[in-house]
Amino acid sequence: MTAVATSIALDAHRDALLACRRCALGPGMTPVASHARNPRAMLVGQAPGKVEAEGGVPFAGRAGRTLFSWLERAGLDEETAREQIYISAITRCFPGPHPSGRGDRVPTKEEQARCGDWLDAELRILRPRLLIPVGRLAIERFLPALPLSELIGTRRSVAYAGGRSTVIPLPHPSGASSWVYQADNKRLLDKAIGLIADELGRL
Repeated sequence: MTAVATSIALDAHRDALLACRRCALGPGMTPVASHARNPRAMLVGQAPGKVEAEGGVPFAGRAGRTLFSWLERAGLDEETAREQIYISAITRCFPGPHPSGRGDRVPTKEEQARCGDWLDAELRILRPRLLIPVGRLAIERFLPALPLSELIGTRRSVAYAGGRSTVIPLPHPSGASSWVYQADNKRLLDKAIGLIADELGRL
């Protein structure tokens, strides 16, 4: 698909996504979509948070600040990353707070299934050479259900409906996760960031 055709297809896809009301999540709960038009890579998160839902911009809150600090270490500042990486998610609306009061509620299997074809369509449109799943829910969409210590810092070639991508997973950047603060895991994160920088340099 040419760059122009990709941009047109993404515009049509985005319009349809933003109009979606499949899940009855309450008033004001609307989908969040990436506005990258000719991306070099694709990033898949779990679901928008409250800040993202209010502003309509993916990874706009605290977790986003952490994520973009990682991507800056890979060679992309936030503005460039938002232009060159299509930011997708397993589900597209804020699912609400976690019942414990810590973090956001994890989308149910039913919500994930209802949202799944939006991600499938994006993969078919973009056929990204580099795919970056962020957090356990997104990682398990593409990779085996292994401990994060066996996944972060690795690079795999993965086939899916519509194509094949190099997949480099990242842990979830939310402050609710302590995984990234453990010494051994920091080294794995550093390795993952280096792999992403390497792949971006090849695109």
